Amino acid sequence: RRGGGRAPGGHGAVSISHLFFDVGGVLGSNGWDREQRRRAMDRFGLEEADLEDRHAEAAPVWEEGRMTLEEYLGVTVFYRPRRFQAAEFIEFMLAQSTPDPACIALARTLAASGRFLLMTINNESAELNLYRIRSFGLKDLFAAFFSSCWVGALKPSRRIYEVALAVSQAEPHRAVFIDDRERNLETARALGMRTILYHDAAGLRTALAGVGVEP
Repeated sequence: RRGGGRAPGGHGAVSISHLFFDVGGVLGSNGWDREQRRRAMDRFGLEEADLEDRHAEAAPVWEEGRMTLEEYLGVTVFYRPRRFQAAEFIEFMLAQSTPDPACIALARTLAASGRFLLMTINNESAELNLYRIRSFGLKDLFAAFFSSCWVGALKPSRRIYEVALAVSQAEPHRAVFIDDRERNLETARALGMRTILYHDAAGLRTALAGVGVEP
């Protein structure tokens, strides 16, 4: 039976029904954040200021699903001839995504309990999002993926959380959102969701137990 997690506190305690996970920084590494772009600069000899300026302009459009990966790279990298091919660069980009085995194992245990509905709320381009869902093995654990590329809105705007809550029919006070960035948690809290700032899987397990969520 779903929704069986019960917060401590005796009479009137609220049971948790939905668990929303971020992907980058929680279930695995960030996909194409500053650290990953820095590695690309070193590997391919790209100019930092130029790449970062172009990325800042293109990233919101790309992550909201209004630009393809090829279009993004055309604006940020291949706006002039390069000594490397787009396929080589994309392969490098994808290789920067690595799973967090401990966090994914915890999510798998929670999903297998059948007492909670697991979903994600994450900012990601469609191409990286699909790659990470498949390579991290997330499809069998999460019932839905409220990703910015498909919702058309980015955290921390209210819209992506509101869509996730409405489509999943989750009551905010019975939902927990897990993210590694405090700014993204602020909006969730304003909507009435419980929040957990992610550091590592052990800390997440403890924090979840604090709101009555145990496998």
